[in-house]
Amino acid sequence: MTERDIISVGREAEAALGEVFSAIDETAGKVTAKVLDAFREERVSDSCFAGTAGYGYDDRGREVLDAVWSRVFGTGASLVRHNFVNGTHALSTALFGLLRPGDVMLSVSGKPYDTLDGVIGIGGGNGDGSLADFGVGYEEIPLENGKLNIPEILSRIKNEPRVKVVFVQRSKGYMNRRTLTAEEISGLYSAVHSVRNDVYLVTDNCYGEFCEEREPESDLLVGSLIKNPGGGIALTGGYITGTPRAVELASYRLTTVGTGGEVGATLGQNKNMFMGLFYAPHTVAQALKTAHFAAYVFEKLGYEVYPSWRERRSDIIQTVVTRDREKMIALCGGIQSASPVDSFVAPAPWAMPGYSDEVIMAAGCFVQGASVELSADGPLRDPYTVYIQGGLTYESGKYGILRAAGRVGVCGKDAKQ
Repeated sequence: MTERDIISVGREAEAALGEVFSAIDETAGKVTAKVLDAFREERVSDSCFAGTAGYGYDDRGREVLDAVWSRVFGTGASLVRHNFVNGTHALSTALFGLLRPGDVMLSVSGKPYDTLDGVIGIGGGNGDGSLADFGVGYEEIPLENGKLNIPEILSRIKNEPRVKVVFVQRSKGYMNRRTLTAEEISGLYSAVHSVRNDVYLVTDNCYGEFCEEREPESDLLVGSLIKNPGGGIALTGGYITGTPRAVELASYRLTTVGTGGEVGATLGQNKNMFMGLFYAPHTVAQALKTAHFAAYVFEKLGYEVYPSWRERRSDIIQTVVTRDREKMIALCGGIQSASPVDSFVAPAPWAMPGYSDEVIMAAGCFVQGASVELSADGPLRDPYTVYIQGGLTYESGKYGILRAAGRVGVCGKDAKQ
């Protein structure tokens, strides 16, 4: 397939996606209004951007950012911190904050993302300090036809009093399954608490923030600031937001029992986190447009994609099934070649810590590992699925997708190097 052919497919995609793009912009406008309302109501000012050192007592910026976050997410309390090193760290903090020896963690969307294996101790404790090492049990319930199995979940928590945390992952992770909507997770929250009030629902909200007008109801929503809610501006960090008692317990794990979220120097990072939240609805809209565009282009080339370009989505991830190791590597190489940083680098599979298979990652990002920037990755295992996400601007996202399409060509043909 020639470069001219690829460009023609891109033009066809944009013509077909007009209504979809308009709907995405409408959602971004509504979420932006919610963010601006929260900034105004919490009286964000230049003084909030001043950094603190040492213990960080009376850090006004930290306190106001937490309050703004709670308003935007519709929760009672928040911890938004630059010293969460990634989403897995924030999730680990939440789980260790809530679970005690003898408790059971019940994952109800199947197996969680690979990097949580060691945190949970899936397969048994090995002395590394996992939840299993501290006597916390783990059980899971798979999705049924892509949906939460509510009757089975309620039966399990009724009959197993040791269940303390019901864990749900909104996005697909490295699995070929549909993403759960905010409405579905909110329904799960209501269902769980209709049966037991002593159980916490913890939601891995990564990749899903601001894709819809509302966020899920949950005792804890957890995510990373170098994904959606950091807007491509936050340099690092994560968040935990939810009900006051659940957030308090998580804060004791982050710092110490008794000090919790009342300490922690911000070291001048507040401004980036405020700005990131301000930009986030627009940035997420750019990533969603890029995902829809990718779905159309690769589907046109004969690849199996999910979701379809026609489908509204609840996260920024687009999958492309290559069914070929070399095509998977070529597609990721195309994304890397269109990146603003390290475009000259050829991504290669490697044994990435926390994963059971070799992983390839194309991510020429301004912020290392920032999935809200255009990236493509996945474990090297059959059916060789590439997970594309992000795009700080739709224009750069489109450019990257067309470059990648040119590398792999029509499904079944040799990759064009």
